[in-house]
Amino acid sequence: MSSSRKPVYLALYDTFADWETGHATAYLARAGYEIRTVGPTREPVRSIGGLGVRPDLALDEVRPEDGSLLILPGADLWDTTDDLAPFARQARAFLDAGVPVAAICGATAGLAREGLLDDRDHTSAVSFYLAATGYRGGERYVDTDAVTDGKLITAGPTEPVAFAREIFRLLGVYEGEVLDAWYRLFHDSDPQAYAVLEKAGR
Repeated sequence: MSSSRKPVYLALYDTFADWETGHATAYLARAGYEIRTVGPTREPVRSIGGLGVRPDLALDEVRPEDGSLLILPGADLWDTTDDLAPFARQARAFLDAGVPVAAICGATAGLAREGLLDDRDHTSAVSFYLAATGYRGGERYVDTDAVTDGKLITAGPTEPVAFAREIFRLLGVYEGEVLDAWYRLFHDSDPQAYAVLEKAGR
């Protein structure tokens, strides 16, 4: 990948689920994407696992046209306060600008509350989790590991590898046999998949 590609924005906020985006960001970085972390401000945040991170940017410094993708991890705060609603509004701005958004776990509920799942196929932890938000997109819920509808990717909390797979597919990082092998390696520990990736130089 060319280093001239626009960066990927990874949203970080207190209680963010630090295990949900690691596969995606690690291999996006290996593919030449700069990962820029975005917090509510530039003040440090702490993950649900106790990891302290100082964001590169504050949310109000981010412009959709400057990025390749916005990734929204889950966090307890998605369900306990309205503090993360500005991130859902930023997701709307990204999608309106034609820039992809990828949301996993509790971030899907944030997008549901913002109305972004009412007319798009999507998934989450379970259907009734999103139904509790009062959103109107229940008929578009798909009971699967991860869903891509246009420029929006959604996944449940137990599917970080499928989440990454959909991101790689949408951005063209891996395709076809290589994408399938990457998924089988990290999801199924398939040793034959490793051989495919080695052959492809990945």
